[in-house]
Amino acid sequence: MTSVAPDLHAILADLEQLVAAESFSADHQAVAASARTMAAVGTRLLGEEPELLVVDGVTHVRWTFGTTRRVLLLGHHDTVWPIGSLATHPWRVHDGIATGPGIFDMKAGLVQLLHAVASLTERQRDGITIVVTGDEKAGGATSRALIEEAARGCRATFVLEASAADGALKTARKGVSWYEIVIGGRAAHAGLESDKGVNAAVEAAHQILALVGLPDWVSALTGNEVTTVTPTLVTAGTTGNTVPDAARISVDVRVPTRAAQHRIDELIRRLQPVHPGATVTVTGGPNWPPLEPAHSAALFDGAEQRASLLGLGPLWSVSVGGASGGNFTAGVGCLTLDGLGAVGGGAHADHEHIVIRHLPDRTRLLAALITETNR
Repeated sequence: MTSVAPDLHAILADLEQLVAAESFSADHQAVAASARTMAAVGTRLLGEEPELLVVDGVTHVRWTFGTTRRVLLLGHHDTVWPIGSLATHPWRVHDGIATGPGIFDMKAGLVQLLHAVASLTERQRDGITIVVTGDEKAGGATSRALIEEAARGCRATFVLEASAADGALKTARKGVSWYEIVIGGRAAHAGLESDKGVNAAVEAAHQILALVGLPDWVSALTGNEVTTVTPTLVTAGTTGNTVPDAARISVDVRVPTRAAQHRIDELIRRLQPVHPGATVTVTGGPNWPPLEPAHSAALFDGAEQRASLLGLGPLWSVSVGGASGGNFTAGVGCLTLDGLGAVGGGAHADHEHIVIRHLPDRTRLLAALITETNR
């Protein structure tokens, strides 16, 4: 097992560079500039330039060591923070805490990744692929195929997303499905001929009530109680005195298992109008497959052993509702352990931060996991 003593000052210096490269997902030019910064820092540390892969305008970064794929290291360099956020949320290190836009989610994890690989010998690096995507916060549409291709045939994927509360690793993530339900009605004057209309807003209300009851059906049939179906954005109508002839419902679905995801999809597609003159059209479907506990159990056991040998104290794990690229790697059958990135909190919020004392230890742990898996 490797014995790594990362330089905290060097880690912080590199982290400052990545945080300074603002990378709001919707700004493809900023994401491209961030990718170049990531590439420059990584080239200096690893002695090898990466590929910059542009897919539909989004820039991703990939390093490949050797010709055989055994270990995938995964992360993203885009953030939810609009360009200019450094002015209101500057890089700062004070009292053991570092702050800045995207520092927790997940630029600190990227620096840990680079320093962990830099600590390995050339032989230990052989078989490693590093993929850092530029669209995770936008849903991963341009990077999904890249991630899945890199994960196929690998022994393990280690995801450098930020940890959960108190540094917990993420051993399960819910799958995600997104739907849009379009309601068709018939317009009429609300005061003169409301009875001649078909109110799409009222029909939408019926459909919303049906949607929120679907988890009970899934729980009864699949035995789980953590599926959520959440109507989010709802629109209807054109003017205040017209019976709405159309409505739209956006629906966010989170599921713990593939069985639940499949069952919810079936039920949503079976929705029928309550009013005989209305229509219901469903679009969308499953997007992120779930990362189920079976995909991470063995890797978490190994991480506990490595942490103990390194004197890092006990590890613990949690299941979370948010998705990551680890959902895609698990979806193609690759063992996946997530949440190996920074310890801190406040993702996407004003108080986003990391606890800097954990940076060297998390880097050491990742290096040990890579070495053990890549033997």
